[in-house]
Order: sequence, then C-alpha cells, then structure tokens
Amino acid sequence: MSINLNQDDTAMREVLTQGRVIALVGYSNKPERASYQVGQFLRNVGYRVYPVNPAFTGIDGQSCYPNLTAIPEPIDIVNVFRRSEYLAEIVEEAIAVQAKTVWAQSGIFDAQAAEIALNGGLNIAMNCCIKIEYYRLNIPIHP
Repeated sequence: MSINLNQDDTAMREVLTQGRVIALVGYSNKPERASYQVGQFLRNVGYRVYPVNPAFTGIDGQSCYPNLTAIPEPIDIVNVFRRSEYLAEIVEEAIAVQAKTVWAQSGIFDAQAAEIALNGGLNIAMNCCIKIEYYRLNIPIHP
C-alpha cells in the first residue's frame, strides 16, 4: 500500500527506520550544496547512499551513478534534489526499479508526480527535507 508520507508521521518514521539504501538524485560534488550535506549526513547516520548525477563518475571517492537503473542493489528511498518539473520522470524511473519511496526535498512539489507515485505503488514525500524530518521524528542511528 502506498502512502502520502506528508500526511502520516507514523508511516514517515517507518520509512526512515526501515530503509537502508538511499539513491540521492541530484547529488552535488560541492560541499556548500544541500544535496552534498544531506548525502553526508545520511551516510553518517548509517544509510548506504548512492549518488545519482550523470555529470560525475565519482564524488568523494564513491561511485556516482547516471540513473536509478545503474544502482547495483534494491533502493528503499529515492531522495530527490532536482527541480519539480523533473519529479514525474524520476518517479517513473523509481517505479521501474521497484523503489519503495520517493522523497522530494524542500521546495520540490508536483501533484501529478505524487499521483503517479501513489498509483505506481510508491510512498511519496514532497517539499520536506529528509534530514529535518529525521531529527523531528527522532529516528535512531542505523547500525
């Protein structure tokens, strides 16, 4: 069952607690960028984070992938740092790779993409920062 996580803190907590693998779409190699900072944070609290950005082959010694289909293991959360107009396309790709959740960062919102996600069996969170929600919901560090 797919859930709009913006409307359900319990489900949001479950996604963040049970998820282990995060594909971060729009990962930047610039430390001053939010995507870089959030990616580092997620890694530091125990998630496996796969950078997704076709402009790079690696970031900080870690392989960077051109798209979701190139990631070598199942994806729990697709964390999106791309503009809203790209969200529907990313959701379609997330459905194709059988990801569980698409999480669009603060400022990223597309009602049509949300509908596609929910109809495609994905959980969706939009216009909220995964790091802020992690702290707000008091999620434990992953082992």
